Amino acid sequence: MKKIKILLSLIVAISLASCSDFLEKAPTTSQSTEVTLSNFAGLDKSTYGAYSPMYSWYSGSYIVTCEMRSGNGRRDPNWTTGRFYTEYIWNYSADVTSGMWGNAYYVISAANNVINNLEGKDSESGVTAQDLNNLKAECLFIRALNYHTLLLYYAQPYTYQPDGPGVPIMLVTEISTPARNTVKEVYTQIVADLKEAESIIAEDYERAGVVDAKSVVSKPAIQALLSRVYLYMGDWQNAADYATKVIDNAQFSLWTAEEYPTVWTKEVADEGGEVIFEFYGKKSNDYYNSWDDISYVTNPDGYKDGGASADLTDLFAEGDVRASLFRTSKDAEEKTTQLYTTKYAGKGDGTPDCNNIIVLRLSEMYLNRAEAILNGANVAGTTAIADVNAIRANRGVEPLKSLGFADMKLERRLELNYEGHYLWDLARWGDPVQRTDFTATDNFKDIPFPSYKWALPIPQREIDINPNLVQNPEY
Repeated sequence: MKKIKILLSLIVAISLASCSDFLEKAPTTSQSTEVTLSNFAGLDKSTYGAYSPMYSWYSGSYIVTCEMRSGNGRRDPNWTTGRFYTEYIWNYSADVTSGMWGNAYYVISAANNVINNLEGKDSESGVTAQDLNNLKAECLFIRALNYHTLLLYYAQPYTYQPDGPGVPIMLVTEISTPARNTVKEVYTQIVADLKEAESIIAEDYERAGVVDAKSVVSKPAIQALLSRVYLYMGDWQNAADYATKVIDNAQFSLWTAEEYPTVWTKEVADEGGEVIFEFYGKKSNDYYNSWDDISYVTNPDGYKDGGASADLTDLFAEGDVRASLFRTSKDAEEKTTQLYTTKYAGKGDGTPDCNNIIVLRLSEMYLNRAEAILNGANVAGTTAIADVNAIRANRGVEPLKSLGFADMKLERRLELNYEGHYLWDLARWGDPVQRTDFTATDNFKDIPFPSYKWALPIPQREIDINPNLVQNPEY
């Protein structure tokens, strides 16, 4: 069995995590003993455990950060907890950006440990080579998703600076002080991981014993993430081709206008429907064991930190069912002060902190393909406008008679609002953040593109302990 080593910066990142529960709660991804990785059962458990910290981040800061920075979000000036103000005004420093870095590399380390210890485990009774391939495919997907997220946070977009500094690629867990790979090199690794995962996972793989079948990696989830990654690279034909693989899969169908308002509070995703991959929410899944869950942050009866801006809500046409998912907050005089999304209202069981966090769904695939076709991809049997109108027909709005880039961008903003997309869409399009409904001082209101601010500072503690890491400009 390969010797298990620990990445120096990862140890420090975990030990200095701002959330004390990160250490106090024994993580299910902990692989500190050889017993954990010495047999298939341990590797299987370690793989499943890697989902928990990802759920905590996605259900906590990830989505709210994206929306507050992009112009979809708005801070209620009458409710000042201080949460997400830094994100709202884009005023980052290197001592406040460690959360995503530490969390992502922790999960990457967990995935690496499984990938590098699978060899020979099919000699165990009842374990097949396909069982090993399925675990490896899960971990390759997990590694790819986390590397992509790291690039979104800490690097300029591929479409702007492909040869610019990305993040260190770590394929084994070891004591080292790696330099940053380029954005292109990291994307190349992401694609390689996903392509290998697609080629080795069983066609109908479904992890045994899970409550929500769509909360674990599947072949369609791998293909959907490939479509997104290729889209972010501007590889239009591959983005369209992989979107088509998912769209043509009979497992999935667009939500109807009647279904759309009801799907967000389901205990588990329906067998059909749009969900391709999500993080299943339950209280024990909260890796940080905190109350900083998206449902409290976007709840007028909770912290009220992550409201929706009129810049977003005024864009919906009359009759658009998507507009029905915004709830008003009123003051003592019954005047509306703020709108909030109800995509994360909980599961109706008295635990609003428990939400399923959708990562990949079918509408995104239609939008990916439409954008790719507008940019020159060839797809037999459909057009960009047909793909966009397929969504609109299920949202209670009239079909478009023509489709330009502005129409496509708007539809993507409307459909995927408060799911953590619009900020990264602006970045890869090279568009600025422009806000009218803004509650901080005007000098923070608009963010130009290009700007150094689109790449967050590498956490200072990483710079301090690793002489080979170069900080992003201007920090």
